[in-house]
Amino acid sequence: MSLNSWSKRWLLTTLGLLIIIVSSILVLSMILLQDRNSGESNLSLNQVRLKVNPILLALEQNYQHLNEQNIREDIRSTARETGVLLTYLNLDGKVILSSNPTSEGTQVNLRTALHYDLHHATQAADGNDLLDMAFPVMDGPTGSQIGNAIFSIPQAMVTVQQSMTFPVILISALMLLSLILSLFLFWMKRKLDKHLLSPIHQLKQHAESMLKGNYEEKIQYNRNDELLEVYAMFDLMRTEIKHMSEQRIQQEQAQKELITNISHDIKTPITTIKAYIEAIEEGLCNDQETLMEYMGVMRTHTDKTARLVEDLLVHALQELGQISVETRELYSGPILETMLKPIEHVALTKGLIYKGPNYIPNVLIAIDPIRIEQVISNLAANALKHTAPGDTIRIDMELESEHLNVTIADSGQGIRVQDMPFVFQRYFRGQASHAEQRVQEGTGLGLSICQSIIEAHGGHISFTSKEGQGTTFRFYLPIC
Repeated sequence: MSLNSWSKRWLLTTLGLLIIIVSSILVLSMILLQDRNSGESNLSLNQVRLKVNPILLALEQNYQHLNEQNIREDIRSTARETGVLLTYLNLDGKVILSSNPTSEGTQVNLRTALHYDLHHATQAADGNDLLDMAFPVMDGPTGSQIGNAIFSIPQAMVTVQQSMTFPVILISALMLLSLILSLFLFWMKRKLDKHLLSPIHQLKQHAESMLKGNYEEKIQYNRNDELLEVYAMFDLMRTEIKHMSEQRIQQEQAQKELITNISHDIKTPITTIKAYIEAIEEGLCNDQETLMEYMGVMRTHTDKTARLVEDLLVHALQELGQISVETRELYSGPILETMLKPIEHVALTKGLIYKGPNYIPNVLIAIDPIRIEQVISNLAANALKHTAPGDTIRIDMELESEHLNVTIADSGQGIRVQDMPFVFQRYFRGQASHAEQRVQEGTGLGLSICQSIIEAHGGHISFTSKEGQGTTFRFYLPIC
């Protein structure tokens, strides 16, 4: 169940309970009003007793002297002052004393005339304003009943007006509380929608936008609460995904350019080799010297093609994290001396000043000769690419802290400051001026491959450079 549906059900349930409470309050109010308007419920037996007690006391004290006229008149006078009508009966139902003297001596049916409680008195009144209430007259010394006194009392005299102040206050308070609670519920629902459901819905929209590839829209949230951290983390995730997407696009573009460049670079030497083979097949080589010259050209282009294919293979292994380095324990002197000879020849051929190492330390190192030769060749090729006739290429080797330190330096164009952070990144080839287009030659894999090979040997590679003054690359190989 969604949070929105849950909040709606919760609100409706609470409102239903409030409606039940309000309905109960209204029913209670109606009952109270009916009780107030009901005469029976408002009659008070205590009020009746207060009215007739003086008369009952006079009868009990003077029942033996009721034949005396003055006593009879005093009792009648007390009844008149009280506002009631008196009928005093003996135990057989004969009227002994009455506020209406004409009824004295008559006989009364005790079964129908005597009503000792308000309920029966009210029923017997049958809408009449007077209530006939009977009270037993007792003989004080003996405690025996000597007669019955029937009092005709106006209902207005014994009706108690019940106070409605407290019920009204209680009902009003409950109604006000229900109203406040209803307003509070609607306020809570509005706050829930505005500060929780709406932000969550906004996050959902941003997520859908990101799924469609739109990473530019910045996520904003202006309230300082728990959701602010969620929004901040979501926006950080958006930024990271955007960066990763841009990197992926750049990598895909670089890979496309790499394939295009390698295809072009491989096609050129293959075309050259094919042309020389066709020339040999057509008999254009009339002597051994020309044939050997043709074979030398084909060998050079074959080596270039092999290097390109090797770079591509190492790059593929880099992508898989499976670069192949098979080390053996060898002495560094003969191995490195063999690797440096071709570099000296090429440098001198291009009109450069070559300064080789004065001394090659002959120590035992764990080395893959093919891979280390690839590193030295790549670094030397970079030096040749960034130098012009008259510049210097210098190679030094020395022992340093149980490492063999190899330095390849040139006095060429150097590396631009803005390019330095990206030198070891794959596909990066730097920016070149129109006069230095050779800087753009290559696949952009060489230095990345060099770094992977040196690190696979347990070593480290670094560089220093100053634009216009040259570049120095150093790598360290641990000795055994």
